[in-house]
Order: sequence, then structure tokens, then C-alpha cells
Amino acid sequence: MAVKAMDLFDAYRQDQLPRDEGYIVSSFFNSNSAYSIYEIVSYSGVKSIYLNDAGLTFQTNGKKIHILIEPASYPNKAIEPYVRSNTEQIPLRFNELEQITAKNLSKIMIAKEPIISFSSFTILKPSGVNFALVFYNRPDLFVTLQQFFEKTFNREAGIPQADAKKSAKRVVEILETTMNFRGEYS
Repeated sequence: MAVKAMDLFDAYRQDQLPRDEGYIVSSFFNSNSAYSIYEIVSYSGVKSIYLNDAGLTFQTNGKKIHILIEPASYPNKAIEPYVRSNTEQIPLRFNELEQITAKNLSKIMIAKEPIISFSSFTILKPSGVNFALVFYNRPDLFVTLQQFFEKTFNREAGIPQADAKKSAKRVVEILETTMNFRGEYS
């Protein structure tokens, strides 16, 4: 059976990073709460990939979607995500995010549109429980991504199972619509 996903930095060391098309999912978990940030990057046609002190830099265009999960107890709910502290920040306003309120009153916020990165982007080296995974563009890619997000939203971010499933489905719908490899990538 072919590999569906792999740790990004292991894939780089083993020369198994896809250069034609791929998806990278990075996480940034708060060590004191269920506050979580996910970044999903789709890329195609890589010119070069190199390791630096910060992480892996890809010389190519990319599209990035942010997901933010706020626990019900989060004290700064009224502050726009783009002006929060560095560790809690994503470059978006509330009106640029779809918001789903879970049964436990956590909020799952998903970017409506990707941010386009021209010429290069860097994926930061994960630390602690954070991760960076590369997902290979296979026929079951979106099913794999949906299952992955459903599990991690539930287990890592504390979202109730039914809400994790609903939110993961919505993430994949946005990815399929805005970050597939048809159109400008083909």
C-alpha cells in the first residue's frame, strides 16, 4: 500500500517529498489549553527545497488555509485573530473566517479563501507536540485529510466527535474548492 502521509522533515531527509503536487499540514498547539492553529499549504511545481535554521523552504508558489480552534474558556475571544499575540495569531479577520460553534462551545474557525504565497514559503520546524506532515496527492487524498482532521480536532483540540466530523468535512470542502490542483496548477 502506498504511503498517504509522512512527517515532512523525515520525507525531506529520505528524499520522498513530492515535487509535483502536495499538501502540508502544520499544527501549533498551545501548551496550556486546547487553543490550536493549523496551516494547510498546497503546492505544485517545486523548483528547489532547502533546509535552513527556521525550517524547510520551498521555492514555488503555494496556497495556505488557516484553521483556528478556540476553547470555550479562551479569554481573548473578542480580539481579531490577526492582532493576537504571536503564538495565537493567524493573518485573518473574523469576517474572513467561517465559524462553527461546537457543542462544548469551542469555536472552529476556517479561512474562507487561501492566502497565496508567491515564489517561496517556509514550513517551520515543529517543536513539542506540534507536527508538520506532507500528504501525497493520491485519489483518496481528500478522504484521508477529512479523517485526519476529524481525529486531530477531537483528540488534540477537544472538539466533540460530531462537531469534529462536521468541521473536518467543511475544511475538506474548502480545500477541494479553493486548493485543488486543477486550474492554475495544471
